[in-house]
Amino acid sequence: MKIDNKDLANSIRFLSVDAVQKANSGHPGMPMGMADVATILFKKFIKFDPANPSWINRDRFILSAGHGSMLLYSLLYLTGYKSVSLNDIKNFRQLDSICAGHPEYKKNSGIETTTGPLGQGLGNSVGIAIGEEIFRKKFGSKIINHKTYVIASDGDLMEGISHEVMSLAGHLKLKNLIVLFDNNKISIDGSTSLSVSDNFKKRFEGYGWNFQEINGHNEKLISNAIKKASKSNKPNLISCKTIIGYGSPNKSGKASSHGSPLGEEEIELVRKKLNWRWSSFETPKEILEAWRAIGKKGGLIEKDWEESFSKISPKIKAELKKMTKGFNVENLEKIIKEEKTKNFSSKPEMATRQCSSAVIETVSSFLPGLIGGSADLSGSNNTKTKNSNVISSKNFNGNYIHYGVREHGMASIMNGLALYGGLIPYGGTFLIFSDYCKPSIRLSALMGLRVIYIFSHDSIGLGEDGPTHQPIEQLTGLRAIPNLNVFRPADINETLECWEIALKSKNNPSAITLSRQKLPYISDGFSEKNKCSFGAYELNITSHDYKLILIASGSEVEIALEAQKKLKEEQIDTKVVSMPCQEIFDKQDKDYKEKILETKSCSRISIEAGSIKGWAKYVLNNGVSIGLEDFGKSAPYKDIYNHYDLNSDKVVEFARILLKK
Repeated sequence: MKIDNKDLANSIRFLSVDAVQKANSGHPGMPMGMADVATILFKKFIKFDPANPSWINRDRFILSAGHGSMLLYSLLYLTGYKSVSLNDIKNFRQLDSICAGHPEYKKNSGIETTTGPLGQGLGNSVGIAIGEEIFRKKFGSKIINHKTYVIASDGDLMEGISHEVMSLAGHLKLKNLIVLFDNNKISIDGSTSLSVSDNFKKRFEGYGWNFQEINGHNEKLISNAIKKASKSNKPNLISCKTIIGYGSPNKSGKASSHGSPLGEEEIELVRKKLNWRWSSFETPKEILEAWRAIGKKGGLIEKDWEESFSKISPKIKAELKKMTKGFNVENLEKIIKEEKTKNFSSKPEMATRQCSSAVIETVSSFLPGLIGGSADLSGSNNTKTKNSNVISSKNFNGNYIHYGVREHGMASIMNGLALYGGLIPYGGTFLIFSDYCKPSIRLSALMGLRVIYIFSHDSIGLGEDGPTHQPIEQLTGLRAIPNLNVFRPADINETLECWEIALKSKNNPSAITLSRQKLPYISDGFSEKNKCSFGAYELNITSHDYKLILIASGSEVEIALEAQKKLKEEQIDTKVVSMPCQEIFDKQDKDYKEKILETKSCSRISIEAGSIKGWAKYVLNNGVSIGLEDFGKSAPYKDIYNHYDLNSDKVVEFARILLKK
């Protein structure tokens, strides 16, 4: 049996339609329509090795159109990845199957990122393409010379994030980024003409991209277009005009093939039309062997690469190993301790955004993989330091990205940088604009990526900018995201400790929220121990006869300490607890949590300049939460704090009431 490209493509089509039909759920239309493009891409162009899915110089394949997940799973199975078996495909969309409804990132699996929320894969791909440029500049084009290929849908290109990331990609001239646009002109609601009349050519050329348009079912045109894009000096978009549900007599070119099984009768008609003689989930031996041969080619390419790698200098080898393996934790701990020692002597009064900047400046000197940036707020977030070297189209030897006013794009690109490997991205904006980043933050947490979000101006303390810029519910919203640590340090020492935890956290992202206003040095005594690593700790106790605990985070720890002094004057003893990270505290054992909160013997007051939601679990029924249920005001920050009773006098007033009960 002679195997041609149509046979290879049809094997993708039928695995996809069979899996969707068995699951009675999924999207068969896209894999059917893009099977020809995917076949040519994997057969002729993509550099990969199923035996070593994490090979650093592999081409990255990103399925931004994540609803077409069966296209990806079919390719992984057919080319010989051990991560996806035929049984996994038969269990598509079932509990614990790697073949989830939308691709979910798993290391060493061939699934490079989690996609599904449209536009996210595009953002990740820009981050990965930047990572490639950074590594190529650092280690040379003989060692790093790969491309990032993306399959995107019309939905991806409708999403606002696509404009953000593609604009920046054009600005940076990411020439090794190739996007294959599945231009089938169908969305869930019907024809894309219902909502889109974009001139794609003008749009992408306006971004600084190369644009091509082809018939997505013509092998020669597909091949020529990718070949041309491979030689480009700009990012590339290839508009592939395809037929959704290709091969379906009654549903091709229609919305009915987008997000529903074709049905057994229609699948039989597809088999007849495409001359596919085999039963459900059956890939004939000859076709499977042809696909496996495609997969094995990558191993030969990798061997050639290893030969080149063996000839580079030991110094470069060591540096590459250092970046990909990770930094020396002991060095980090040593530096943090040294800085804490200095602070104990000087007791600096600083805004925590300034504290964060000092930490970045210190650690960046020995973390070559630390890549910073800001969404046009570098001076306000204090993310850019004297060690920052700006990345541009002419300088990928840098460590800082000016993202422009593109918060969502920034967050998604940072996910891509983290996925690339060997890089630790951090990026800043105001806490209020974390809402613009939220979908990408959620995916950081879902994938377990070490991404560090710097959110300054973290409360009504930003003052005169008013309620549009004052975050109220944002802390609560971020804390609701699983696997995300939300830090709110109270001074320079806590900022150091929170950064230390964030840098060590290999399997989760961190959000470090920082004050605009200056805060006093609150640490009482020097401790080498990272107290923030407990999530909450005892900061100060006036006497062991206390019956009241004051719990606060960030800038409000100062208020708690002031209230403690005033209560002491009234012969009322208290304990002040600093709680920089609720998520870490919640993971402590029962005994430690009880030691801190003393739920059986003490009343509690929480103080935070944000929504009080989420504090009830700490203050319980015999406590009070002081915070905001309003959007804030425009005024000098001290006036706003007093307006909302966020002051020590109010804490004292509530303390008196509680202790009378």
